[in-house]
Amino acid sequence: MLTSKTLVSVCVLFSGLTLLISGLDFRYHNTEDMENFLWDITTKYSSITCLHSIGKSVGGRDLWVVIIGRFPQEHTIGIPNFKYVANIHGDEVVGRELLLHLIEYLVTNYGNDLTITKLVNSTRIHIMPCMNPDGFEATEPDCQYSNGRYNKNAYDLNRNFPDPFQNNTVEIQPETQAVMDWIQTENFLLSANLHGGTVVANYPYDNAVSDGKLMRYSMSPDDDVFKYLAKIYSYNHATMSKGNVCSNSLPFKDGIINGYSWYPVEGGMQDYNYVWGQCFEITLELSCCKYPPEDQLQQFWEDNRLAMLEYMKQVHLGVKGQVLDVSGNPISDAVVQVEGRANICPYRTNQYGEYYRLLLPGEYTFIVTVPEIGSITRTLQIKNNSSSFSAQKHDFIFMNISTAGSMDISNTIPDVLCASPTNEKYICDDAADLHASLFFFLFEFVICTLLK
Repeated sequence: MLTSKTLVSVCVLFSGLTLLISGLDFRYHNTEDMENFLWDITTKYSSITCLHSIGKSVGGRDLWVVIIGRFPQEHTIGIPNFKYVANIHGDEVVGRELLLHLIEYLVTNYGNDLTITKLVNSTRIHIMPCMNPDGFEATEPDCQYSNGRYNKNAYDLNRNFPDPFQNNTVEIQPETQAVMDWIQTENFLLSANLHGGTVVANYPYDNAVSDGKLMRYSMSPDDDVFKYLAKIYSYNHATMSKGNVCSNSLPFKDGIINGYSWYPVEGGMQDYNYVWGQCFEITLELSCCKYPPEDQLQQFWEDNRLAMLEYMKQVHLGVKGQVLDVSGNPISDAVVQVEGRANICPYRTNQYGEYYRLLLPGEYTFIVTVPEIGSITRTLQIKNNSSSFSAQKHDFIFMNISTAGSMDISNTIPDVLCASPTNEKYICDDAADLHASLFFFLFEFVICTLLK
């Protein structure tokens, strides 16, 4: 598990570097190019960035994540965590380059552009340009398909996660396990994973319970929010909302589609995020050609830049707050439910007693439960505060509980499915070798269907 202490150490290590950086060019950056860029830019902007590896690929390449925010080294109460992940399929390369340019755009405009400054100050932004570095390095440029889609063990990483609807028996790969551990370590609220092969915003569920009947739509309890999020991206994109960008694909109304209604995906990353990570994730297909000519990259950036920023702002949609005892101490692992939204795994407070809930404006009844203690029921009128870069705030206080410190009730809640999402086993390993890997890198400088 990556601890705050580890991240602080890494960021301090970076701040001692004195590398120079120039503007990022519009071309494909191989592993070494990408690593050099990430190290350079997080050194130059060390006060608002932190670079760390969440694990290794099968081939031993680091899975790098840049964190951008006013407090990048560790979670801060009241500041939500957002993430973008690209290149889970090594041959779908546009998203990888877009995220490198997004990193540069955010840090160079911080302090100069009011919107970017507010976004960075109010959000802890995690960006993983490449989840499948081995696949990327193995990819031969092709519009439709390359063996680089898969990891070095020939596994499709977007079919490799635990599945809430079927018993996914494939062996969890190192890249997948690293991302699962990362999701369970951080309290992500909103996310998107970037793909290529068509142009559409795809939202959960990607799978469904198979009962022999043909289903045309797999609706999540938060279907209204997911459709809203998908449309935020599609309508802020240059062409996605038209729904017919690619000649070789289906028409997509409003440029969005429910994943399962398109085609079922067992073991997909977005369903895992939503069910087990309490994180709303959508899948963004961003190019008709998976590996387009690099002279088109600047246009892809222009087509997606506004959509990427507007989507990030939605992390401030809905309501946030803490569950506290009468003395103001946080209660961790309290169950926070919204009436009429029966999530497969109940949403729970984190170690700081925090909850975050993406909801559209309206009236909602919350039921907050501390097992063996009791429940609080409150009806809240939720407004859309995303433009002000802070969700509406509401704390739930249990007047009949007084503790000496934060109260952890996790051991009182038996929930086998939600506590242990595995294909075989689920163990969060401590990243003990992170310091050594980063130190070695200072001398070496050596790193990422079909559709989703």
